[in-house]
Amino acid sequence: MSDFSFKPTLSGDKVVLRPFTAEDVDTMSVILRDPEVLKFTGSAHTEVSDETVRTFYTTRNDQPDRLDLAVTDRTTGELVGEAILYEYDAHNRSCTFRTLIGPTGRDRGLGTEACRLIVGYGFGQLGLNRIALGVFDFNPRARRAYEKAGFVVEGVEREALLHDGQWIDSVSMSILAREWTAAP
Repeated sequence: MSDFSFKPTLSGDKVVLRPFTAEDVDTMSVILRDPEVLKFTGSAHTEVSDETVRTFYTTRNDQPDRLDLAVTDRTTGELVGEAILYEYDAHNRSCTFRTLIGPTGRDRGLGTEACRLIVGYGFGQLGLNRIALGVFDFNPRARRAYEKAGFVVEGVEREALLHDGQWIDSVSMSILAREWTAAP
């Protein structure tokens, strides 16, 4: 049924999703330190060492229970972020999705297409029934990208994140296989 150990390359009109390589580590270190990435991932107060980033990204292709793919600009080949399916539940054929796009990849539809590619792979090749995600309420750009891909709001985790003295809600969203196949 689901084989998360295989790391595919997925191509769209704007992006190519591919397995991470050791050469991606330095770029991901820069992306992960971007203030907007830190804010929207809820990591603003988390320090991550270069060694931690190196260890994480050089072991992504060895993980049999998750799919971590680099998001690259199809035109330039530039690494702009990541798209990930993780927290796989084999019995219920479900998992969680997350993505992040660094500053050079924003506002060009790259995140929306990356989302569609990995979600399509999850339903079409991995046989998933449900893919869920959480998005902080102060990130409307990401929420729009998820809605364009067919995700619907399931609920709100109230005051889930304390950011700069403000409580921020987390919006729970998901998409089902039957909704994906029925989408235009």
